[in-house]
Amino acid sequence: MKDILINFFKGLWTGGTMTVPGVSGGSMAMILGVYDRLVYSVSHIFKDFKKSFLFLLQFGLGGVLGFFLFAGFISRLLENPTMSIPLHFFFLGAVAGGIPIIFKSAQVKKFSAGCILFPIIGIVCVVLISFLPEGLFSVNSSDGMVKFILLQLFGGFIIAFALVLPGISTSQMLNMLGIMDELYAVIDARDIMGLLKYIPLAIGGVVGTFVIAKILEPAMEKFPQATYLIIFGFLLGSLPELLTGVDFAKGSTLSWILSVVAVAAGFAALYFMSRLEIKRIEAANQTKEASAKESDK
Repeated sequence: MKDILINFFKGLWTGGTMTVPGVSGGSMAMILGVYDRLVYSVSHIFKDFKKSFLFLLQFGLGGVLGFFLFAGFISRLLENPTMSIPLHFFFLGAVAGGIPIIFKSAQVKKFSAGCILFPIIGIVCVVLISFLPEGLFSVNSSDGMVKFILLQLFGGFIIAFALVLPGISTSQMLNMLGIMDELYAVIDARDIMGLLKYIPLAIGGVVGTFVIAKILEPAMEKFPQATYLIIFGFLLGSLPELLTGVDFAKGSTLSWILSVVAVAAGFAALYFMSRLEIKRIEAANQTKEASAKESDK
């Protein structure tokens, strides 16, 4: 029961943070230490159905609920001049607090050229994506139903990159599709009928997530250092996006005081959670090593 609640609340947090411009759901899953399990569960949904389905159900329910609960709330906080700056700094601190678990997953034992090269590759990828114009793949039902559905399916596949790859913001992808404001308004209004037209987008997202996870999972297993260091680069490349659009000139003394508290609180909260997850990873690795030694005898 404890694990179920932990998975649910991690999903709740991840789903809620995805509504913040510049924040990546994949980054939060990585920081919370559930990223590898998410990729494994999606990739092995047919091979290891029961285990994968139960984890995805627990995490997914929390994620969907978090997204719906926080979409409007986060938007209102971002519009509040006093709370907007502290909110961005909270997530900046949270991202920094989760960095240790990425290096743990990367299994970096000694410094090498890859420790510099792979993060640079990740940073460059995120920077290139940031240059994609808003509304590049805009979908409009007036263009015809077939075209509308196909564009949404393709758009869902694009959003899957943000759902799976840390450092790529879901809100940024929705912006690129030209539907972020409309979708958030529909969610905030609890307009069920309005959400139905995004079903093709959701289908494209699910298919895209499965395809990307199938590619990513063996890479994480066979080339952990390169894969996780590139992901670390994704994370670093996304940091400027967290502060994009923040009007620092409007920051009051109170908002700056709150920002200092927020960045410290975000760092402490995620650092503590990541340390717990590191202990879980170490315990799991010790169990694997013990099992391997037993099988060798």
